[in-house]
Amino acid sequence: MTIVTANEFNSNSQKYFSMAVNSEICIKDDNYMFHLTGNPIDEQMILQPDDDLRRAITLDELFDGARNHIKTIFTKNLIII
Repeated sequence: MTIVTANEFNSNSQKYFSMAVNSEICIKDDNYMFHLTGNPIDEQMILQPDDDLRRAITLDELFDGARNHIKTIFTKNLIII
């Protein structure tokens, strides 16, 4: 395993990507440590669209729903008071 600083990796990234094919590279900065390996990607690991993704909503839809929900709660509380 080769340990390099984040600055060294940024300066010579192509060198370390090439090295990662045969050995593990550890990139270290003040707070974190990352491991770079040259393991090939298994096609089964790549997520395909599924029913969960088809049911997903956009951020705008989430905000609209939350805004409407808050308005409903606020309106109900005004009537109770």
